[in-house]
Amino acid sequence: MDATVERWRRAGETGDADAAAACLAPDAVLISPLTEQFRFTGRDEVRDLLAAAFDVIHGIAFHTELRDGDTAALFYRATSRGIPVEEAQLLRLDGDGLIREITFFGRPLPALTAVMSAIGPEIARRQGRRGLAAFLRFNTAPLHAVVRFGDRRVVPLAAPRRR
Repeated sequence: MDATVERWRRAGETGDADAAAACLAPDAVLISPLTEQFRFTGRDEVRDLLAAAFDVIHGIAFHTELRDGDTAALFYRATSRGIPVEEAQLLRLDGDGLIREITFFGRPLPALTAVMSAIGPEIARRQGRRGLAAFLRFNTAPLHAVVRFGDRRVVPLAAPRRR
């Protein structure tokens, strides 16, 4: 388990989707923080998602790791489209010491919408679905713009020390 988690961390910090995929069980499942509509299932699907993620999330630096039996929780800081992002990863390993399930949790909301507006189109582009990539970009950009504006201009109005 220790070796797998260490290889997973190194793969994330270097943006190496192939090295990350080598840490996965063949039937691994990835649960996204962005949608409950589907999951990425199998080493190949998860690898493709990670490759797209490494194109839109930069400077991954893990800062905390917790372990309990066959479960590990990792936390990192990075940026996406210039916005600081922090992510928690819940890893569940199988009897062979490979990752069988990954659940991602992220914050803050503007970082999540930045990732969403970039990663969906990137996955579609990698699949050769340029029309879908454009459609996804067009439909997620307004949500990201509203969230980013709200975070910069509206949310600060409720700051505890603001008068």
